[in-house]
Amino acid sequence: MTEQKKPLDLAGDLVDRALKAGADSADAVAFSDTSLSVNWRMGALEELERSESTDLGLRVFVGQRMAIVSTTDPSDSTLGELVERAVAMAKIAPEDKLAGLAETELLATEFPDLDLDANDEPAPERLMAMAQEAEDAARSVEGITNTEGASTGWHRITSALAASNGFQGSHSGTSSSISAAVIAGEGLGMERDGDYRVARHMEDLPSPAEIGAEAARRTLLKLNPKKLPTKAMPIVFDDRNARSLLGHFIDAISGPAITRGTSFLKDSMGKGVFGSGITIVEDPHRQRGLRSRPFDGEGLETRANELISGGELTTWLLDCRSARQLELAPTGHATRGTSGSPSPSPANLWLEPGTETPEALMADIKDGLYVTYLIGFGVNGVTGDYSRGAAGFRIQNGELTDTVSEITIAGNLIDMYANLIPANDLQFLFGTDSPSVRIDGMTVAGV
Repeated sequence: MTEQKKPLDLAGDLVDRALKAGADSADAVAFSDTSLSVNWRMGALEELERSESTDLGLRVFVGQRMAIVSTTDPSDSTLGELVERAVAMAKIAPEDKLAGLAETELLATEFPDLDLDANDEPAPERLMAMAQEAEDAARSVEGITNTEGASTGWHRITSALAASNGFQGSHSGTSSSISAAVIAGEGLGMERDGDYRVARHMEDLPSPAEIGAEAARRTLLKLNPKKLPTKAMPIVFDDRNARSLLGHFIDAISGPAITRGTSFLKDSMGKGVFGSGITIVEDPHRQRGLRSRPFDGEGLETRANELISGGELTTWLLDCRSARQLELAPTGHATRGTSGSPSPSPANLWLEPGTETPEALMADIKDGLYVTYLIGFGVNGVTGDYSRGAAGFRIQNGELTDTVSEITIAGNLIDMYANLIPANDLQFLFGTDSPSVRIDGMTVAGV
C-alpha cells in the first residue's frame, strides 16, 4: 500500500501540477482530519464514531481570472483531473482585477510554536467514561427529570498551505470537548439547558462531573419563568452571552462588509466606537488558544492587535482582496476552506475586563434584566439595529429575583457599544471571550 502523503506535500504537488497545466499562479490547501466522538444517554452508549479524512482545495489564476476546485480524494488520477478542470475553468472565468496571491514581501517567514497539538488521542473507553460521568452528575441533581445526554470528542487536524509565490507552511492542532444537556420540569413547564467546554489539551478541560453539575444548575434556574413589563431598562449580559456582542462587532469591521458599504461602522475608522476605557484584543499567538494560528490563510504573518484601543477603532480585518480594494495593506486575518476564496476572520478575541464585579455592576439597578440566554439572530449589519429573544433573571434593587423568559431585547449596536461597561469576570473559554457587561437604555419587550 502506498504511504499517504503529508498535507503539505499534497498541497505543494497540486501547485506544481497547476503551473505545468498552464496556470500563471496557484495556491492549495490541504487538511488531514482525525476525530473520535461519543454520545451517551440515559446511562448507555448511544453512538461511538471515529473518522479520518483528507480535504484538498486548489485555487488557480490565469492572468487575473480565477477558479477554485476541491476534492476529498488524494489519488494521482483524481488530482490530475482536478488540475485540468481548474485551469480550464479559470480561462473562461470573468476577470477580477483584485484577484491574486499575496505579495512575496508580506509572507510569514517564522512560525511560532503555539502548543496547539497535544498529541493526546484518547482510547474510546476514556471518552465513554467521561460522558457517563458528566451525565450521571447531571441526572443525580434533584429536579432533573430527563436528559438529552452527554457528548465527548477529540479532534486533530493538520492544515497546510502551499503557493507559487514561494510560501509553504503547515501546523497541527488538537481539541477535546465535553458537553451535557438535561431537562427539568414536566409538561408545558419543562426547561432545557446545558454546559460545554472545549480545550486544545484534554488536561485543560474541567472534570466531567463539573460539566454535568453546571448543566443541571443552569437548567433548574430556568424553571417557573415570569414575564417582564415592556419598557426601557438596564441590561446586564452574563459573560457567555456578552461575547455575542463581539461577534457583531467583528462582522461590522470585516473587509468585505466595508468594501460593499454594508456595515454600520463603515465610517468609524479612528473614531470612538466604545467608551474611552474599552479595549478589545485579538491575539493569534495565544498559547493553546482555540483560534491560534502561526500564519493566515494566504501565508501572511499574524500578530496581536488592539482592534479597539481607548474606545477607538484601529483597523479593519482585511484579506488581500479587500485590502487591494480599499488600497490598504492586508492585516493577516485571512482564513479559508477548500471550496472558497480567503475571507477575513479573527483569531483569539476578547474584551478586556473592567474593575467591578458583576454584582457591583448591577448594585444600583432598581429594575433591570440579567441575560443568561439569547435566541435568534435579529441583527441588521447595515444599520446596527439589534433585536433578539432572551431569557434570564429580573434585577430588582441590585439583586437577581424572578426567572424571566419569552422576552425580546432591542436597541442599536452603535448606542449599545457606546454605553457598554465591562465587569471583571473575564475567563478564556471559547476563543471569543468577554466579561459580563452592562448596557443601559435598551428596550425590553415583555407583556
